[in-house]
Amino acid sequence: MKIECIKTYHLRCHLEQPFGFSQWFYNQRNVLVIEIITDNGISGWGECYGPADVIQAAVEKFYAPRIIGQDALSTDALWHFMWRASLDFARAGVMTAAMSGIDMALWDVKGKALGQSVSTLMGGKCRDKVPCYATGMYYIDLPEDKLLPHLLEEAQGYVDEGYKALKIKVGKNPDFDIAFIRALRERFPNTILAADSNHAFDLSEAIKVGKVLDECNYAWFEEPLSPEHAAQFRQLSDKCVTPIATGECEQTRFGFQKLLSAGGVQLVQADLGYCGGPSEALKIRTLASSQGLNMIPHVWGTQFNLASACHFLATAYHEPGRAEEKPLFLEYDRTENPLRDDIFSQKVVVENGDAHVPSGNGLGVEINLDAMKPYVFCETETK
Repeated sequence: MKIECIKTYHLRCHLEQPFGFSQWFYNQRNVLVIEIITDNGISGWGECYGPADVIQAAVEKFYAPRIIGQDALSTDALWHFMWRASLDFARAGVMTAAMSGIDMALWDVKGKALGQSVSTLMGGKCRDKVPCYATGMYYIDLPEDKLLPHLLEEAQGYVDEGYKALKIKVGKNPDFDIAFIRALRERFPNTILAADSNHAFDLSEAIKVGKVLDECNYAWFEEPLSPEHAAQFRQLSDKCVTPIATGECEQTRFGFQKLLSAGGVQLVQADLGYCGGPSEALKIRTLASSQGLNMIPHVWGTQFNLASACHFLATAYHEPGRAEEKPLFLEYDRTENPLRDDIFSQKVVVENGDAHVPSGNGLGVEINLDAMKPYVFCETETK
């Protein structure tokens, strides 16, 4: 079964309610989705995390022409073929993001061809449902005295929907962040809480905020520091009890080996649409496991990345193991997202804070091409 055609679609939508975090403010969403079509008519889909227009060029101009005609079932062989083709000048960044979406689409193809779900191909499900944490509480254009109660009410909505875990954004400024951290814990004493700064703090600020997270019993402190200073994670972990989570900015087992060898990181968060795809994510999980660490993917984008992460977590075992299973949470972003919520005929079902692992072949989600058309900003085809 050969790869006959590769199509890419840069999808774009404008947001009714712009939102921001420590590094940026969004008024639109962009994502690159990839369709791989085989010579027997099977179509597999994947997506990439990162700048869609730049990644689209990497797929169309570089990788797609090199893998047309190759065996679509040879996921690992194709991964290493692509890796070697760009190794001298693209060991990380948007080229690896392009590989990630191609790899994800090939796993979808393989599952459909073999009549199996991706979780079966990954080694078999340990569970049929995966607990989710609701990511939200982004900043909107309000003064701080109005923003804080607004964020608390947003969080209340997610708790009312059945989510047992929430992740908030911090990194606005330390005083506001600390007030928000404490107010949220006071409002939700029995909810699992985590905080994500998107690498907003220097070390002294991260220690200050981390001690408040300790005091308020938060589950993890995500991206507290710049990914450029891996040694600081160990320095922070020596001062704070709250586990440090990071990895959405990192790629490949080689990058994660360097990150984890510095010490301090206790929760690994590779993104399957960026780290190298499902093939590489499995290797990163093995690397993490060898150091006694768990991996829960970063998830952003469409149903393809969500489904990939759901299958990944369905096959996960928690380190080091105990009588009652430690929950490994699936990230479920709750901001406005038509590219995930409005253009798929078959989705990952999320009910009462749990995601049902798709049971169909491949990723188990299906895009509606007619519903997708209004969002296509640019498309390519390589044969």
